Amino acid sequence: MRLAMVTGGTGGIGRGIVEALLDEGWQVLATGLEAEEVAACPAREGLEARRLDVTDEASVAALVGGLERLDGLVNCAGMIARGGREYELETFRQVIEVNLVGAMRLCLACKPLLRASGGAIVNIASMLTFFGGPLVPAYSASKGGIGQLTKALAGHWAAEGVRVNAVAPGWIDTALTEALRDDPAREATILGRTPMGRWGRGREVGDMVAHLLSERAGFVTGAIVPVDGGYAAV
Repeated sequence: MRLAMVTGGTGGIGRGIVEALLDEGWQVLATGLEAEEVAACPAREGLEARRLDVTDEASVAALVGGLERLDGLVNCAGMIARGGREYELETFRQVIEVNLVGAMRLCLACKPLLRASGGAIVNIASMLTFFGGPLVPAYSASKGGIGQLTKALAGHWAAEGVRVNAVAPGWIDTALTEALRDDPAREATILGRTPMGRWGRGREVGDMVAHLLSERAGFVTGAIVPVDGGYAAV
């Protein structure tokens, strides 16, 4: 039975990824930062939810060290943005630590298990991997970094049988975008810029992640795949 770890899998886009993997027959270890969100994670056969702080070396080592096997890693934890506060250096550091350093920490910790199983990694990037974000410099820098980290690890680890790809979601219907969806003017701007004219669903991101983790994508590594309704194409 294949096992995937989805950091940040207890809610939002991460939950859509978890559902897609479960439906394809994976066992899934979903992690969340807060005990409350882990406890509230809807139960499904094949799913285990655990608490994990991706910024804590000991927390990562304890969780990964307890695994006998791992076939897939999805770095979806954090994805935090702090708006104008990101122009404060300490806040900038915090966002980078969660979104970028946290992903690298998990990649390094999980690599021996993935190498042993011939497994794969999918990092969650963003439209701001491609575009600038004047209001969120730290988030933009972290997601730009995720894109380049994905390419670097893909090139370095290919000879060891570990594939590394990324998915870049566009505007997805989650709790994080609820305020935008509730604002008609802002929603009209977003949907007007999206050729498919609608919000994406977390499950649609999950389906692409599941594909990239599968043998069907066995010759794909170093790719950053938009799941954005065409947003990056125009």
